[in-house]
Amino acid sequence: MVSRLRELSAELRALEERLRLGGGADKIEKQHAQGKLTARERVAKLCDAGARFVEIGLLLAYDQYDGAAPAAGVVTGLGIVHGRPVVVVANDATVKAGSWWPETIKKILRAQEIAMRCRIPIIYLVDSAGVNLPYQGGVFPGQYGASRIFYYNSIMRRYLRIPQLAAVMGQCIAGGAYLPALSDLIVMVKGSSFMGLGGPNLVKGATGQTIDGETLGGAITHTQISGVAHYAVDDDEECLHKLRELVAQLPPERSPAHVAPAEGGAPPEALYDLLPSEHRMSYDMHRILSVLVDDGQLSEFQSELAKEMICADARINGIGVGIVANQRGLIKGRLGEKPRFGGIVYAESAEKVAFFIERCDRQGIPLLFIQDVSGFMVGPESEHEGVIRSGARFVEAMATARVPKIVLTVNHASGAGYYAMAGQGFDPDFIFSWPTGRMAVMEGEAAVQAVHGPAMSRATRDKERLDPDTQRAVDEMRADYEEQLDARYAAARGYVDAVIYPEDTRDVLALALRSALSNPGPHLGPFVLPSLPDA
Repeated sequence: MVSRLRELSAELRALEERLRLGGGADKIEKQHAQGKLTARERVAKLCDAGARFVEIGLLLAYDQYDGAAPAAGVVTGLGIVHGRPVVVVANDATVKAGSWWPETIKKILRAQEIAMRCRIPIIYLVDSAGVNLPYQGGVFPGQYGASRIFYYNSIMRRYLRIPQLAAVMGQCIAGGAYLPALSDLIVMVKGSSFMGLGGPNLVKGATGQTIDGETLGGAITHTQISGVAHYAVDDDEECLHKLRELVAQLPPERSPAHVAPAEGGAPPEALYDLLPSEHRMSYDMHRILSVLVDDGQLSEFQSELAKEMICADARINGIGVGIVANQRGLIKGRLGEKPRFGGIVYAESAEKVAFFIERCDRQGIPLLFIQDVSGFMVGPESEHEGVIRSGARFVEAMATARVPKIVLTVNHASGAGYYAMAGQGFDPDFIFSWPTGRMAVMEGEAAVQAVHGPAMSRATRDKERLDPDTQRAVDEMRADYEEQLDARYAAARGYVDAVIYPEDTRDVLALALRSALSNPGPHLGPFVLPSLPDA
């Protein structure tokens, strides 16, 4: 029997392969015929050979626009250039000429936020026709519309002093020209790049002047006449070489984490068989953790107390980390106590986790939350124990921790337990999910019972079938929840940064930890402005 994790991973690989083709083979061929590399080829040549590239937002919008916006027309991610972590943003000109969809803005902003959270360089590979005009309502206006990109550009340049390097490798039209203009350095490719507030056609219509694109806003114009750009190069290959050279000239990382490549406690392939085939079934989270951490070594905190929550110190590729994870299954209680349900947070476990988080925060240890949580315990006993107060302590400790917070969802992510385990609204530095991740306020069957339970109970009591309308509503709700609980659904809406595979998890987490630790903190929100009286 094929495991659920293996089956969902195979489906995801097929989807990702299709999305990475961008606009399709014919558009790729057209790009090559113009002497240009594609966005993904550019990213590969920019980054160190053989180094991991963690793509952020690959699935965003894949199930919208009738499939016309693969990856929302932009490649964003975390890579390594000359041995240091960088963020990369590369417009995909094979997708509607690299124009901006509403989700393109979301991806670029998320990439900029990662650069700000981690205080690492960001590199823009610009090749875009600007706003996708039929969808301008979701691109142009609003607090988080396209202008927010330029706000982040400005904050990074003036206050955070985060290096921003831009390469204009194709079109760079209208307001989009401010993205490179607000960067530290601009490289342009001769003959194939254009940067201007208006192209030749707009100039003709507005002023009556006839002018070609190269004279109006080409590489020679902007490096020899306007002075807007700083370097002109002959082709894409030379452009990427120049960018790598500029990265090499940057000062060293501010506070690089000590990375020591190591092995997990078992081959990563073992992870595929550690999760049960049915998401409701129990399993031992310790076995998963032992594969993810160096040499399988966990130093568990209060291991005999509140066993439904695991708190432990460990290392991932040599980087120390405090792990908070949910144990599943039925947890045997102390003498005279009822057993507890794994995946549920009780008052005692909330207090345990709050103390552990605060201790990690004081000692500067980054936090890794591994989610398989169904919520907080309900009922008179739980309420009388003060679960609301204890839950609030848990949430406050997590929300105010100044160390990096990274999230990995392996199964359930439901209810207020999802929030307490560093849900997206609490601004963790990175959020990843396995293909088995299931994010929703509750499971589908619980939702059906909450809404249609009385009608279903009456039908059972009277030994009758549900009436057709109620049965249809029940079926539709089950189908909706099953769709929305899929990790791909969450990734398509930006609720997670990436859906990652078990065998890649250690390396992805290590790169995320290393990047986040480039910023000594505090890690609160997208950025914290330093005191810069001379700015």
